[in-house]
Amino acid sequence: MVFMRFRPRIFSPSLFGPSKPRTPTLAASPPAAAAARRRIVSMASSTTASEDALRRALAERQAAVDAQAEAVRALKAAGAAAAKAEVDAAVEALKALKVEAGAAARRLQAAVGASGGGGGAAREEMRQAVVNTLERKLFYIPSFKIYRGVAGLYDYGPPGCAVKANVLAFWRQHFVLEENMLEVDCPCVTPEVVLKASGHVEKFTDLMVKDEKTGTCYRADHLLKDHCKEKLEKDLTLSPEKAAELKHVLAVLDDLSADELGAKIKEYGIVAPDTKNPLSDPYPFNLMFQTSIGPTGLNVGYMRPETAQGIFVNFKDLYYYNGQKLPFAAAQIGQAFRNEISPRQGLLRVREFTLAEIEHFVDPEDKSHPKFVDVTDLEFLMFPRELQLSGESAKLVKLGEAVSKGTVNNETLGYFIGRVYLFLTRLGIDKNRLRFRQHLPNEMAHYAADCWDAEIECSYGWIECVGIADRSAYDLRAHSDKSGVPLVAHEKFSKPREVEKLVIVPSKKDLGLAFKGNQKMVVEALEAMSEKEAMDMKAALESKGETNFQVCTLGKDVVITKKMVSISMEKKLEHQRVFTPSVIEPSFGIGRIIYCLFEHSFYTRPSKSEEEQLNVFRFPPIVAPIKCTVFPLVKNQEFDDAAKVIDKALTTAGISHIIDTTAISIGRRYARTDEIGVPFAVTVDSATSVTIRERDSKEQIRVGIDEVASVVKQLTDGQSTWADVSFKYPSHIGPQGDQE
Repeated sequence: MVFMRFRPRIFSPSLFGPSKPRTPTLAASPPAAAAARRRIVSMASSTTASEDALRRALAERQAAVDAQAEAVRALKAAGAAAAKAEVDAAVEALKALKVEAGAAARRLQAAVGASGGGGGAAREEMRQAVVNTLERKLFYIPSFKIYRGVAGLYDYGPPGCAVKANVLAFWRQHFVLEENMLEVDCPCVTPEVVLKASGHVEKFTDLMVKDEKTGTCYRADHLLKDHCKEKLEKDLTLSPEKAAELKHVLAVLDDLSADELGAKIKEYGIVAPDTKNPLSDPYPFNLMFQTSIGPTGLNVGYMRPETAQGIFVNFKDLYYYNGQKLPFAAAQIGQAFRNEISPRQGLLRVREFTLAEIEHFVDPEDKSHPKFVDVTDLEFLMFPRELQLSGESAKLVKLGEAVSKGTVNNETLGYFIGRVYLFLTRLGIDKNRLRFRQHLPNEMAHYAADCWDAEIECSYGWIECVGIADRSAYDLRAHSDKSGVPLVAHEKFSKPREVEKLVIVPSKKDLGLAFKGNQKMVVEALEAMSEKEAMDMKAALESKGETNFQVCTLGKDVVITKKMVSISMEKKLEHQRVFTPSVIEPSFGIGRIIYCLFEHSFYTRPSKSEEEQLNVFRFPPIVAPIKCTVFPLVKNQEFDDAAKVIDKALTTAGISHIIDTTAISIGRRYARTDEIGVPFAVTVDSATSVTIRERDSKEQIRVGIDEVASVVKQLTDGQSTWADVSFKYPSHIGPQGDQE
């Protein structure tokens, strides 16, 4: 979804997870690129002012400590010539200066921690607690574990599969059903020609370096990023100037070329993390898994790096299926594959993952949305580019205001931003740790109208989990050009209209003689001119006979003469308007959303004895892998028979549940199911009525056995809240209360 300038690293697919920098872009003009970089550097420098002051203060105090220490050494060296009182006073002064220096160091450490998210040790401790619980309870585990596993590949266990299925079911309900989308399911293996048209074959790359002795591969930008962050967080002796330099590198990291990355790696003496061996120069590595289709090996294919291309190539049939009406949206859920150079961060960066993508096709001249009024009053954290470039933080903004002021480009894009916010928060994502960040100028493709990322804060920092972009008409045009099949829409007029149209007719013969092998690129550039560019060229050709013309794909200007191209405005009578639709694309990284949900849902609480902390996942009922458990209080036939009746009723109602008849205490059974996020527990303590316990409040109500399934169904489907049923049914405090 995000593209850099036309160079070996246009695609940066693993920097932003589910977002898909798919297609090559034309070169940004040098002034525009330089301006974008200057703004980013300005943003980095503006956030360092207070930290710089603290670094200078620490340096001054450390210099004072060094000077006083030297004075003490000189007095002691003088021996008897120095009075004891004088030496003691000098030592006391040194101690006082050390205290001041220590305080300055702590203030700086706090400032560094705050700017980097703070609490690194606490975040790591919390992450380990979450991951240990997830793996122990089999939410997910490394794939092929008995063979020592493969980096970047994970298996979902029973509760993990259930959570994933529930998230996808809610996604279908929230988007596909409520928005009347057309769902498709396309193959994972994609022919090379499709991915050549989209740009993946040539440009879907990350920059890689190798250990020159062992051949181990690393992401070049990851090594540089880790080095800069470690120095900033741990080296308190850094001068303000050096700290500013490292922050500058982090700010422009995604914009560095292979040569610039390599130069920084050499300058900072970065070596292979595992062996400390020297590293090779960075070079591009295509992240797609290549395969062959059929036995000959001649038909090249790739495991798809995204699901969107299947929707684009089916546009013509989907448009016909939809009655040739716009707007409409197509959706797809499926596996995608990226051969990550050095996967890390668990489920956040993997080689096979699930994407859920929407391509909403809309008339480029009308991007209003009839349901935008439904989300206009939503208020949440937004991080537009002007706040990023001025070094400020994300702010609460009403979505309607953001669209009316032009911060968000159009209503349809704004509508989907609002729907994504509702989807994530209803899943259980903390709204205070969710923000929508607008892409900076150097991240934007030349064809994109606007791009926003839904970022969720977790122990790894702010992680992009959903990309929402207005990609204009680029994708459909790319496949139209490559396939020769026009992927267009039609607007029929009630009566014919006279329109004035730009007509550009390149002379392929004259252009071929002049440019030979580059003829095609020059022709494409001429045909892609806007009306203003074309008329300016026409005026120049008529007055001078020739003009300079920039061909971005060649990276240089060429001379166009009058006989090489004909440009005119012609009046025509049209019965319909033929156009290429624009695409609004929300793209969801399901694995990333699920991992952030795990962290946001996790908490600990003391056991009743307060001797240990108990782990709890506060999954909302729609996400919870198991909706309720059924516990016979003690082992006897009467309670077992009642549990069987409840079991059958829950099964008939389609409610996932488990029956636990183990002999351990009821409190321990509660704790065991709390740890996998089960929201409700049914305790069978009589033959006629039972208690239902809510996980987080630990409150209980008493209901009749024949009502259990209907009450739990209302709670898990969202028809009733716990407050609703607590008001309706009597509360219960019995001897089987929590014993955790």
